[in-house]
Amino acid sequence: MSELSSHVTIREVALRDGLQIETPIPLSAKIELLHAIVATGVREVEATAFVSPTKVPALADAPELAAALADFDDGVQFSALVASPNGARRAIAAGLGTVEYVVSAADAHSRANVGRSTAEASAQIAEIVAIAHDSGVAVEVIIATAWDCPFDGPTAPQRVLDVVSAATEAGVDRVAVADTIGTATPRRVRSLLAQLRPVIGDLPLGAHFHNTRGAGLASAYAAVGAGVTRLDASVGGLGGCPFAPGASGNIATEDLVYLLRDSDIHTDVALPAAIEAAAVAQRLVGHELPSALLRAGDRILDD
Repeated sequence: MSELSSHVTIREVALRDGLQIETPIPLSAKIELLHAIVATGVREVEATAFVSPTKVPALADAPELAAALADFDDGVQFSALVASPNGARRAIAAGLGTVEYVVSAADAHSRANVGRSTAEASAQIAEIVAIAHDSGVAVEVIIATAWDCPFDGPTAPQRVLDVVSAATEAGVDRVAVADTIGTATPRRVRSLLAQLRPVIGDLPLGAHFHNTRGAGLASAYAAVGAGVTRLDASVGGLGGCPFAPGASGNIATEDLVYLLRDSDIHTDVALPAAIEAAAVAQRLVGHELPSALLRAGDRILDD
């Protein structure tokens, strides 16, 4: 295991990944949640997705939400997920400075998610990069089902490496791997990341974990130990994938900050404010969220 980084960037994903499987909530509620999230001090926020509103109705108001982002602190970097070159154009026209393009490493999940095979989705990376870079917009490729697929079973590491190779050859700005259905464990995380490093080179590497089977936080910590310095998380543990049966429970932002703080790893996120944001999220969606700290609170600190 490599030496732990002294700083990890957390990207807050509650507004996109968190809300995508929920009954749609009003734009005003999303903006209320966004205010609570920005108040945590987080510097990166995945705000929405420019995808088919019929497939993801909870995010049908992406243009309207994007228009509201101008009212927030310039120090926060907002991004949006896209599923096609046209989605990238829409996100850029709406003023987003970063787009995230997801490619599933598993064919069956890719077809369920975007109606294309992994190879077909990978073939669009170069076009999306060209569209974005022509407008001064950064591109991150996120490889979904990097460890397992709900339809195809275990994902062969070579399939992940092939997508990463296509991304690096196209000139992407960042790469991330996602445990879409929450099956990763620390051992498997370390194994895959060790294989990815020679392919990624100096590109920033992020990771996205779900706590579906209780190993999300442990996997995130293992990723940091393997050199990852960017992690996705969602206040309250809100979220899941609508195209992956059984997927639920992003790792909760507040739970992750609690863990990293005790390891002397800085995150920019204030823990009390993150717990408050989780409470806001829980109230707005109208059901209990899986966050441990939302139930139990922070420990009493004497320093």
